[in-house]
Amino acid sequence: MTKLITIYRCQQCGFDNPKWAGQCGQCKAWNSLVEEIKEVGGKRHEARKRASGGRVVKIAELNIRKEQGQRLATGMHEFDRVLGGGIVTGSVILVAGEPGIGKSTLLTQLSMNVGVPVLYVCGEESPDQVALRVKRLGQAKNLGLLSETDVDLIVETARREKPGLMVVDSVQTLTSDDLMGMAGSVGQVRECASRLMRLAKDEGISVFLVGHVTKEGTVAGPKVLEHMVDVVVELTGERIGRFRILRTLKNRFGATDEVGVFAMEDTGLVEVTNPSGAFLEESQAGMPGSAVVVLLEGTRPVLVEVQALAVKSFLPVPRRVAQGIPLAKVQLLAAIVEKHCRLPLSNYDLFVSVAGGVKIGEPGADLGIAMAIASSYLNRALPLKAAMIGEVGLLGEIRRVREQARRIKEAKKLGYAQILSSETAARLPAAVKLWLK
Repeated sequence: MTKLITIYRCQQCGFDNPKWAGQCGQCKAWNSLVEEIKEVGGKRHEARKRASGGRVVKIAELNIRKEQGQRLATGMHEFDRVLGGGIVTGSVILVAGEPGIGKSTLLTQLSMNVGVPVLYVCGEESPDQVALRVKRLGQAKNLGLLSETDVDLIVETARREKPGLMVVDSVQTLTSDDLMGMAGSVGQVRECASRLMRLAKDEGISVFLVGHVTKEGTVAGPKVLEHMVDVVVELTGERIGRFRILRTLKNRFGATDEVGVFAMEDTGLVEVTNPSGAFLEESQAGMPGSAVVVLLEGTRPVLVEVQALAVKSFLPVPRRVAQGIPLAKVQLLAAIVEKHCRLPLSNYDLFVSVAGGVKIGEPGADLGIAMAIASSYLNRALPLKAAMIGEVGLLGEIRRVREQARRIKEAKKLGYAQILSSETAARLPAAVKLWLK
């Protein structure tokens, strides 16, 4: 007779232990034992499994329905762009983000706009709380709420109700009675996600899982969670800021370089169809320390403003403060400016930020950051309607960046006639001399 038991398996060497321990008894790794379910059967059961084996299905035998190849529109063009054109039937999508960034708001709006019945699993909130959010955002016709954290009851309810879409908020609150671990543990998250994934594939129900992030900004839970799901998207931005950016980290059905831009308003998340105009609506162009750079967010060129402030330091070690830009990048570019442009920044405090709450990580903004720092130190403004594109090397050279021609075209379309790039100046000192001296 077959029965299920729980074991604790080492994630490093695979050693099985009947109970949890802080250290693996075989490979001596610490905190590597994770609770798992193991199926135990008699000799007759094992023999039957070996005899039956698995059935191989050929492509010609598959009868793929027409609707399986179609995508379900979310009602939000920016969200559809990130997903690759819409929701694929039977897919499992993990939505991650920091607390309060707008994950629940975004999925509630999706549930209200999509044209199929939706089952919203309330794991973190009560149905009354979700209803208050729905009332604030608008009206919902095909939205059903389920207040439950037992994954087996959720699966059975979904099989009975047969919704076209299911939202689980969040996967870290679900538990299975077959495991002894608490909600949010590695074993519980992995097992619950596995059962929801099987539900999606068997019944053709698209499932959205809300996931937490760690203090380092990565998706919480086991890494296998990201491997199991079909799509991983992340909602980022400053909680006190207005704008939110939805990025694709993994997509089995489309590109992984698309982004969607939203603005947080009283009525929820509003799509931003012209991000450059939104980010530059309060630009301080014409002031010392302000520079406009052209980023490439996914496949979309976006213009943002970088602001720098250089002030005389009275500290033994001058400060370097960055907001929206990695601090290491600011320190590196400040050293390049001091070395090759002969500006004594070692005696100045530097403060660099990106307006609008956008985060910069790509090298295409190097030139704009360096020029903003030099502009603030020299107290000379860059030309109006001027944009900067380029990577700055350690030797002060300006290098071409990916899709440079496309970025220049986007900048000129928005009225930025003067472009500073590797085509305009070969080195950073020449760029500073051209536009700031």
